[in-house]
Amino acid sequence: MKKNGFTTALLHADRRAGVEYGAVHQPLHPSSEYAFTDARELAAVFQGKPGFSYARQGTPTTAALERKVTHMEQGTGSVSFASGMAAITATFFTLLRQGDHLISSKYIFGNTNSLLGTLQQLGVEVTLVDATDVEQVKAAWQPNTRMVFSETFANPSTLLADLQGIGDWCEEQKLLFVIDNTLSTPWLAPAKNFKAGLSINSLSKAIGGHGHALGGMVTDTGLYDWTAYPAIFEGYRTGNPQGWGLTQIKKKGLRDMGAAMASDTAHRLAIGSETLSLRLKQSCHNALSLAQYLDQHPAVVEVNYPGLSQHPQHQRATEYFGGLYGALVNVELHADIDVFDFLNQLEVFVLSTHLGDNRSLVLPVAHTIYYEMGAEQRALMGIADNSLRISVGIEDTEDLIQDFAQALASFTLK
Repeated sequence: MKKNGFTTALLHADRRAGVEYGAVHQPLHPSSEYAFTDARELAAVFQGKPGFSYARQGTPTTAALERKVTHMEQGTGSVSFASGMAAITATFFTLLRQGDHLISSKYIFGNTNSLLGTLQQLGVEVTLVDATDVEQVKAAWQPNTRMVFSETFANPSTLLADLQGIGDWCEEQKLLFVIDNTLSTPWLAPAKNFKAGLSINSLSKAIGGHGHALGGMVTDTGLYDWTAYPAIFEGYRTGNPQGWGLTQIKKKGLRDMGAAMASDTAHRLAIGSETLSLRLKQSCHNALSLAQYLDQHPAVVEVNYPGLSQHPQHQRATEYFGGLYGALVNVELHADIDVFDFLNQLEVFVLSTHLGDNRSLVLPVAHTIYYEMGAEQRALMGIADNSLRISVGIEDTEDLIQDFAQALASFTLK
């Protein structure tokens, strides 16, 4: 049969995998435990044979979602977690040991940055670099470097890492390259395109899309040679080496840490994922239109969006993502505008944290997600007090532009 496209394959994945009674969706399997009629089969599952024994390590419903994300990322396998942060935490904590060195982009999600601080307290060295420049990544290398980590689009600055350059260098050095693909999603570009060994997605964002379920996923792209990774436990160095990394992440991250995704969550996220390409296409169109409008508005000091020609990584984003630039827009309002009064004037945009929702969301960056780091650190990162993070949804384009227009019209600049 001819290979189907991205959306067609997702829509028919459950049915083609085989579902009882001709259902088109994988049903919910809420059971915590799974019974066996043969004790040897029970033991075999514990010893590595595919199957289900206890829901903390997976259910048929989470497995169906894992297959879908694996397809999106063009990978070899995936492991689901209760949230995106659980997926990142499991990756770091199961693959890094005391004395190891991690190179990470400094333009990362605030909670991930906090997690890196915890890693350092446990004896893992961390070097933060400007990942938009591969030479800075190379300069941070040490003999004990085990992993390089970066997001695609930075949150909220929208800076875009040199993913291709980093991936090429990691391949030469036999280093594990891990990409957080949440903001671009595997629809814009699977992490495999950039030679990442592992891709992490917060399914709570655009893949789920509806703002009603938390989840995370770690996907092995099949590109990394796990025989070259020293921190794989001896007991997991059996069978096909291609599965060693995910086996360790699953055993230690799910069985030992317990950050398991529930079946009803997996069901919601799987159904949401079916329309990812349709939703993200509209969100990208809306984001570009809004960014272009705000870029010309006298009450706006700066607009950061990769789709604008003046963005420092505009050409790179065009090459990577084929003319679509994501749904995240960063805006700095004029100093004469009280950011809270402005936000309270909005009628369509939702005042809320979160990203990748069908609804457009906005929040004041300095006063919320970056408040704890203090004014001095915010200044070093270029985060102004009047900076807004906008996660653009799928509403009618003109409604979003008009909402900002009417809110900005209520202020007079000095």
